Amino acid sequence: MKAAIIGGTGYGSIELIRLIQKHPHLTIGSVVSNSQAGARFSDIYPHLSDIVDQPLESFDADALGENNDIVFLATPSSVSSNLVPSLLNSGVKCIDLSGDFRLRSTEEYESWYKHKPADEKYLQLASYGLSEIYAEKIKTANLIANPGCYPTATTLGLIPILKTNLADETSIIIDAKSGVSGAGRGLSLTAHYSEINENIKAYKLGAHQHIPEIEQVLSDESGSPITVTFTTHLVPMTRGIMCTMYVNLTEEISSKKIIDLYKQFYQDSHFIRVRPEGNIPSTKEVAGSNFCDIGLHVDERTNRLTIISVIDNLVKGAAGQAIQNVNLMNGWDERTGLTDIPMYP
Repeated sequence: MKAAIIGGTGYGSIELIRLIQKHPHLTIGSVVSNSQAGARFSDIYPHLSDIVDQPLESFDADALGENNDIVFLATPSSVSSNLVPSLLNSGVKCIDLSGDFRLRSTEEYESWYKHKPADEKYLQLASYGLSEIYAEKIKTANLIANPGCYPTATTLGLIPILKTNLADETSIIIDAKSGVSGAGRGLSLTAHYSEINENIKAYKLGAHQHIPEIEQVLSDESGSPITVTFTTHLVPMTRGIMCTMYVNLTEEISSKKIIDLYKQFYQDSHFIRVRPEGNIPSTKEVAGSNFCDIGLHVDERTNRLTIISVIDNLVKGAAGQAIQNVNLMNGWDERTGLTDIPMYP
């Protein structure tokens, strides 16, 4: 199958190209960038010389539909909502890596993203692409709302305990840290070397656009309304997300039993690795891979569960999960093209 990429010069797009290049059932089709149409891809990213050397194209839904089978949209928010209807009409399946189709509520989207929401029809059509949780819906979908990077790490870490009666659902605190690539390739003072080097910053306190996405998924999976305290930090590394989550427990239980519960929940999920007792994951241990590693600890003094969830924000948090969803949509083994082991050190 030919896979087109819209928003072709961002970090998410580059990661998609890296993964598609070695996928046995996918080839790179059109690469669209209206701002740099006509430029050769290898002129922008010289490390792809002799690998991807085609010119970037302008957006043309009919041409994309005629020449491609699948379209990945790695665009800023508010862009893909305008492109997806014509793409679906042209007969291609769409995987949207922006936030335009993740929230079911148009009011929530407009409030948090400060943009006009997608048409209600397409919000209802979209399937939320958290691969390990919604695989059956993904298999029959034509439009996937690929989850955000923070929501992926957070929800995969919290859902198993919320499926029990062991969690005080009003007590959830999420301390999240991301590498600078999560801010994208655009120039900004926040990601300026002298601002982030040897520094750590908290940002968007109580205002991060991923908050309603996290709460929507957790509420769906727990069966009751969930609100969370969510604080994000920018740390001086290129890749990686670590979410440290705290949940008060409603009864006394050991770390070992919680770990066993998580292992059972994810027993059929190849890309979720639940660590043994006393073994806490770090971001470097998943770098370049599609794994989400989870460490768990119950503090017996406070009867509070600490969950550590780590992912590579560009792989499991974006392009890798998008490829995993394409695998599910086409009936392929979900591991296809995603078998890279983490890059260490």
